[in-house]
Amino acid sequence: MTTILVTGGTGTLGRLVTERLRAAGHEVRVISRHSEPYAVDLREGGSGLDTALAGVETVVHCATTQRGGDERSAANLIAAAKRAGVAHLVYISIVGVDRVPLGYYRSKLAAEKLVEESGLGWTVLRATQFHDLVVQMLQALAKLPVALLPGHVSDQPVEVAEVADRLAELAAGPPAGRVPDMGGPQVRTFESLARAYLDATGRRRAVVNVPLAGKTYRALREGGHLAPEHAVGKGTFEEYLAARFGGGRDGRRG
Repeated sequence: MTTILVTGGTGTLGRLVTERLRAAGHEVRVISRHSEPYAVDLREGGSGLDTALAGVETVVHCATTQRGGDERSAANLIAAAKRAGVAHLVYISIVGVDRVPLGYYRSKLAAEKLVEESGLGWTVLRATQFHDLVVQMLQALAKLPVALLPGHVSDQPVEVAEVADRLAELAAGPPAGRVPDMGGPQVRTFESLARAYLDATGRRRAVVNVPLAGKTYRALREGGHLAPEHAVGKGTFEEYLAARFGGGRDGRRG
């Protein structure tokens, strides 16, 4: 079987990808800033990264941060992968990085371009937002007595386990370039997602849609972050909420 390295292998997505690859019989190494024996900060690179990549055939790059540095991390990883003779680099990105002018999205798009121009065999998969990220946003909004939502904005959350399945499948195959996007099963208004979350957690909040201004809001309102033509996910937001909150109405668990 293949020797595969997963960056960010202790994170929400990377942990599941690692589990699936090991279950399939692959030798899997995990790197993150605090994961021994390959504790590596990709933003810094260094000899630890070369050690982790020695003998690796495929890399699945899941490590990311919204605090900045994804482009630098990708550049360091690519340089080390080329030195190690890695044959295949798989990168997980986000639907809409080329359409929504968020700083984090620009960084992801720049990392995509580095992967594509690396000279390595490569695969890039873009996915819509994970269910848990949507819940994180709703948790923050529900801290106030009134949940203020961006008006006329929809989302298409996808189950992270399904994205992990797809990444593991891609990692076990040959380089495929930019593969079709992966979206959740439903495009939902943000208001409907908020009401489902409030109902599942027993929170009572008034919900108010607030129109916003700016290029980013316009891109979101126009659905730049959605992939309705690639609604291949199966797990719904309500199923995720039921699994996480047990179908109960204890607001303290929200």
